[in-house]
Amino acid sequence: MDAVLDEREVLVKPLVKPLSRVRNVAAATILGSGEVAPILNVADLLKSARKVSGARARVATGAALAPVETRTVLVVEDSITSRMLLKGILESAGYNVKIAVDGMEAFTLLRAERFDLVVSDVEMPRLNGFDLTARIRADKKLAELPVVLVTALETREDRERGIDAGANAYLVKSSFDQSNLLEAVRRLI
Repeated sequence: MDAVLDEREVLVKPLVKPLSRVRNVAAATILGSGEVAPILNVADLLKSARKVSGARARVATGAALAPVETRTVLVVEDSITSRMLLKGILESAGYNVKIAVDGMEAFTLLRAERFDLVVSDVEMPRLNGFDLTARIRADKKLAELPVVLVTALETREDRERGIDAGANAYLVKSSFDQSNLLEAVRRLI
């Protein structure tokens, strides 16, 4: 840290079960502007920094690294807390992230811009995640785009419905772990 820019008193909201295991984040708060702000877990952050610096030290010092193309992920989630959490996880892993608040907005963005992967909730207004996935698969330009559904729907029937719609991965929020999400994203793009 170079400097402290501001100091505020905030009401800290602990993260509930599917979000409680998010690495480097201890809690969240809502700022006066209405924006959700994560509260970092300093001990986890230091551990993560040590892992990254250790990995960099192992890279050959004289070898020039080829530039890596940054992948763009579209996160589709109507819950602001989940949306910002998913965005933060993916951005910290090095992905460019755009967000949409429902399936209809997402489909409009998908037709206008290029994305490498979609991470979508299922239960959303206007167009749910199952129908969004089906529309993606039906569109010739988007048919090969990988889709990861992240949802609270955990029954076998819901899982099958997601796979039948064309989802490449189906993650349940009750057993959510950011490493599972990142592993699925890396595997698909």
